[in-house]
Amino acid sequence: MGRPMLHRRFIFRQITRSGKQALVLVLCVMLSIVSLVSISGLGDSIRQNLLKDARALHGGDIILHSRSPFSAPLEAAVSKLTARGEAKSLRVLEFNSVVLNEKKDASLLSNLKLVESGYPLYGKVTLASGRSFPAVLAPGGAIVGQVLLDRLHLSVGDRICVGKATLVIRDVVVNEPDRPVSFFSFGPRVFIHMDDANRLGLISRGSRIEYSLLLKTAQGANIEKIAETLRASAEKGERVETYRSARSRIKRFFDNFLFFLSLIAIFTLILSGIGIQSSLTALIREKRRSIAVMRAVGATGGFISGHFVAVVALLGLFGTILGTLFGYWLQYLMPALFGGLLPGTLRPGLSWLSATQGIVLGVLVVSLFAFVPLYRLREVKPVAVFRKETAASRKGVVAYISMAALTLLFAGMILWQLEDKRIGAWLLLGLAGLIVLSGLASQAVLSLLGKISFKSLALRQALRGLHRPGNATRAILITLSASFSVLFCIYLVEKNLNATFVRSYPANAPNLFFIDIQPDQIQQFSDTLGFAPRYYPVVRARLTAINDEKIDPEAQRTRRGDNLGRTFNLTYRDDLLDDEALLAGTALFGKNIQGLQVSVLDTVTEMHPLSIGDRLQFNIQGVPVEATVSSIRTRTRESIEPFFYFVFPGDSLLKDAPQTIFTAIRLPRADIGKMQSRIAAKFPNVTPIDVTQIIADFATILEKLTLVIRFFTALGIAAGLLIIISSILATRLARAAETVYYKILGARGRFVSAVFTLENLLIGLLSGLLGLLFSQVGAMIISVRIFKIDYRFYPAQSLLMVAATMLMVVIVGMSASVSILRQRPMAVLREQTEE
Repeated sequence: MGRPMLHRRFIFRQITRSGKQALVLVLCVMLSIVSLVSISGLGDSIRQNLLKDARALHGGDIILHSRSPFSAPLEAAVSKLTARGEAKSLRVLEFNSVVLNEKKDASLLSNLKLVESGYPLYGKVTLASGRSFPAVLAPGGAIVGQVLLDRLHLSVGDRICVGKATLVIRDVVVNEPDRPVSFFSFGPRVFIHMDDANRLGLISRGSRIEYSLLLKTAQGANIEKIAETLRASAEKGERVETYRSARSRIKRFFDNFLFFLSLIAIFTLILSGIGIQSSLTALIREKRRSIAVMRAVGATGGFISGHFVAVVALLGLFGTILGTLFGYWLQYLMPALFGGLLPGTLRPGLSWLSATQGIVLGVLVVSLFAFVPLYRLREVKPVAVFRKETAASRKGVVAYISMAALTLLFAGMILWQLEDKRIGAWLLLGLAGLIVLSGLASQAVLSLLGKISFKSLALRQALRGLHRPGNATRAILITLSASFSVLFCIYLVEKNLNATFVRSYPANAPNLFFIDIQPDQIQQFSDTLGFAPRYYPVVRARLTAINDEKIDPEAQRTRRGDNLGRTFNLTYRDDLLDDEALLAGTALFGKNIQGLQVSVLDTVTEMHPLSIGDRLQFNIQGVPVEATVSSIRTRTRESIEPFFYFVFPGDSLLKDAPQTIFTAIRLPRADIGKMQSRIAAKFPNVTPIDVTQIIADFATILEKLTLVIRFFTALGIAAGLLIIISSILATRLARAAETVYYKILGARGRFVSAVFTLENLLIGLLSGLLGLLFSQVGAMIISVRIFKIDYRFYPAQSLLMVAATMLMVVIVGMSASVSILRQRPMAVLREQTEE
């Protein structure tokens, strides 16, 4: 019985005597788990919330969508279902239009939703008055969002003008089941009864309307079988989905949003893992003499390894439990942190699956990162009793196997969360590349500094301190530079987006668009504006084949980014726009090409290789049309100017096709509202889009998203700061001895403090500069290649970020060194003798 008790006592003594170093290890483990648990728990809460309300979220058991009125075969199929009592149907129309006050001197672009009696089939629309939605919404009335009342200075009972109709505001909508997130549509919601559709005068051929048919099936009905029957009757452009299979915009947003946050969590996990390895190496280094004594008196390697494995397991378990609990608690801060981005009905809760995943990942991460330091216990020889430093051990096969296992673990975590493995591979390479570059750059900088000689004694000693055995300088630089590169990159991209789109809107760019102008309204529209802008005719069509090779819309939609399977806006004209130039072809349209011609924007060639002479087949309003590529255009500058992928000659058959027209103008900001109201009063079918308001909304959302990203990236920075503390604790005796030697040789306390301060300044400076270098390159690539905007380096702000990094590292480093600096020479000598 005595032997097991001795083992437990030994383990307990190693933990308690490790003190602050053990605490740092626990905190590193906790950091590695907390973001994963909190984000995983948030994801589970969101998915459960969406799944629980799936029918309400999508509006029915079966959902039919189209951009145009439903075809006769599909209408007939739905009528048969309802006639047999197999389903109940309800129509919904959704589109954007301007709402004016009764005096027509103030207007606001709003999102109109026309619904039939009986809406919603599932869920509940909550009104400010607490009344029932079906009882309130009736012909002649409207239920509006609070924003509309605030912006137009109205109240319940007042009248609004929508199209040609005047409606009474009956109530205010607080929540609707199929619109839980506030920024997916332009403007506030306005509910109108379907019986008022004709009175509005806004619904005509070519109008941009989302048509929906919602079906509530009879109890026990086979939903999938009914959906298949309806799909057989649907024509191109008509989607038939069930509440289980429908992937709403909301779900797509949260899938992408949570994946991005998971990437940050994995990034934090890697950096925290480096901290675990560094702190454990430091902890074992502190125990070298104790291990050497045990070896000298006959302890076997298995005996020593087993006990230290138990020490690490207990500390890791404690850190994992803390990380899981803190991650669960953090979920309650998410709604405030993500304000406006999460569903209002979201209720955080403990997900046992997330907690289990967190604990399992904690065990894996601690085991893999701790394996190499524990394996190297066998390298401690009895000679270490005499405190002779041994050369740093080289990485052997075991270390490389451990690194390979870690790489596979993190690669699996990333690829598991992505449907598109190709994107996952690129993200994985980018993440790995950042850490590898940080490692190589850190090693190169440290090697270079080791070869430079400085006149200042304090600086020379500080540089020596960077190479002090056990100082983990490289691990600190890797962790901090990688973390700061992500944080700085986000800041620089945000600054460039703000500068380009928000604060410095191009002086010659249009800021007010008018869409859905009818051809017979052009002259009157110009008279109302007071000038004649350039008008752009729009004909909706689909590209069906290229050189007789048919295009598969479903396959195209699986592509990332733009694709050939969607509906395109065609136009006709005979000249190049100011921001266009020819890449191929001598003119927009060639004289030697027979038949109908079409000029193609180079963006299309990125989706499918094209050259002059290729034949494109279109479906224009049900009519098949073939055209020959006559030229390939490019845009000479990225701007908020109208552009089209396909341009036909001005005298082509497109002139006679059903079409709408839009124009883009620029007005002083103060005049936008007045012009918007004037156009809405005279042309209710025309939809104005205030680009400046859209950009302001974009800036608000961008600010919220960057706040979230900064929060989780800060956890990675915390891991780097913990490595600094761990490094200082690991080299406590060496630092204390240096302090004593300085004082014995006549140095004052100010000199000693200067040496340690300079050492931390160097770490902060190198971390900040490396992070800034990587972030500038990354932000430039993102800005130029993805957002297509000019890049600004912001040197003043960049220097401030580096200065802030240095200050933070110095504060943390010197705070951890205070007790060392205050020690007296005799106390240090006594401690070394006793040790």
